[in-house]
Amino acid sequence: MQDLHNNIHLKRGISPAAAVADNTPFVSQIADLAGYDAAEFAILTGALADADATFTTLVEHGDAANLSDAAAVPDDQLLGLETQASFLFSDDDKVFKIGLRTSKRYARVTITPAANTGNAFVAGVWILGHPRNAPTSNPPA
Repeated sequence: MQDLHNNIHLKRGISPAAAVADNTPFVSQIADLAGYDAAEFAILTGALADADATFTTLVEHGDAANLSDAAAVPDDQLLGLETQASFLFSDDDKVFKIGLRTSKRYARVTITPAANTGNAFVAGVWILGHPRNAPTSNPPA
């Protein structure tokens, strides 16, 4: 069996927090992709109380550390589609993923609710892989 543990690096994406009860976007931490040749973002849903809310996922990248140059990642640089990482009110307690292969250094994910008037719990984690220097640190720094 191959070793995954020493070949991935986890970074906080969207922290578990109090539920959002409106259309406030969930915006991930900006991931610094330097030193890694793969990046995946995992989205974890908890209870999604609204009966008609939708949640749309957008992946952006750029070379500025604060992503002041942010642009949507082109579909041909995504692994999976943003529509596959988007979800509905009925997707309680599920996990979604979206990957990217980009030459840009930084990335972030934004999940935007629409028609949300109920509680929505959403969290996320960056999974960086194919490190140029392994093993990666544990716990992740």
